[in-house]
Amino acid sequence: MKKDMSYKTLESHYLIKRPWLTARCDKVELPNGTINDEYWVLEYPDWVNIIAITDDDRFLFVRQYRYALGKTVDEMVAGVCEKGEEPLQTAKRELMEETGYGGGEWHKLMSISANASTHTNLCHCFVAKGVSRMAEQHLDATEDIEVELFSRDEVLSMLRRGEIWQSLMAAPLWRYFAEEQK
Repeated sequence: MKKDMSYKTLESHYLIKRPWLTARCDKVELPNGTINDEYWVLEYPDWVNIIAITDDDRFLFVRQYRYALGKTVDEMVAGVCEKGEEPLQTAKRELMEETGYGGGEWHKLMSISANASTHTNLCHCFVAKGVSRMAEQHLDATEDIEVELFSRDEVLSMLRRGEIWQSLMAAPLWRYFAEEQK
């Protein structure tokens, strides 16, 4: 039987509480009795991303500027789960809003953590096969997104060259390609 390794929270206080960033500092006690006076935690809502593939086997990506990196990048469609929204519902909504694509057959590929040490949320990764253009984009005022279609070989080459910058997107893409080979 494995021992319980959970920490005991002795104190907790918030430094910032905003819709997109909530940070707190906890004082915790480890199972061995050691006290950590500053355990930093970032609270986020759950996220989703989608490996969307059209009927003609093209991978649907978006191109946008990522301010923190200072780069314009190609990436999968992704977004934040709204309060009370199931991850699959979020994924379908985000794909439609950001690209105008929808439909197809969906399945959940995996759920992963950006950093299990400091983040409270998960990223739920979906595969949608057979998506098609159904509408125009419905972007937020702060979004400037171009829709792109890539072949399977182009996406795999981008992965190999390290051009998929977001680790939460690279991981499900690598898994998708690895499992596809079986």
